[in-house]
Amino acid sequence: MEVNVLLFPDFETLDAFGPVEILGRSGEYLLNYVSVDGGMVRSRQGTEIATRALEAVSKTGILLVPGGIGTRPLVHDSGFLARLGEAARNAEYCLTVCTGSALLAKTGLLDGRRATSNKRAIDWVVSVNPAVNWVHRARWVVDGKFYTSSGVSAGMDMALGFLADRLGREAAEEAALGAEYLWNRDRDNDPFACDAQQL
Repeated sequence: MEVNVLLFPDFETLDAFGPVEILGRSGEYLLNYVSVDGGMVRSRQGTEIATRALEAVSKTGILLVPGGIGTRPLVHDSGFLARLGEAARNAEYCLTVCTGSALLAKTGLLDGRRATSNKRAIDWVVSVNPAVNWVHRARWVVDGKFYTSSGVSAGMDMALGFLADRLGREAAEEAALGAEYLWNRDRDNDPFACDAQQL
């Protein structure tokens, strides 16, 4: 199955590459780096990634949407949102990290569903679309084909949870061990929900 990692200017590097590290270890997924129009995309931390145009890859499979400060202008970009919405509707699964859930929420696909996001930006995320049942304390949330996670490193916990759901707990444990990562296996245990400073 293909994983289409949707990048945009000023995405948060670990939001994308934490889950990429986990999913790539399973041996079950072909990873594609895509953007709306293709070309080089630069993360908030200055990492430049060559991407293919979104339309150039399979429309099924898994869509992974990171967050980051680059989400702020994109919630007002109707062209981007229309293409994101189409890609998310066609995907078999859609995973978001951090404020990537705000982008997905703005398409309307999360209306009436449970979802979460970075707790340091949760007020802004809720303001983007209050029709979503936002969960204020969760490391990640699953509602149908949609997996949403809290901030930054939570994407790795979510990706491991996704592997456990799809391939079994042993596959997830093996991926965590290979990455030397201490997996927070309890999706309801969000140690960063308390004392979160709003961004």
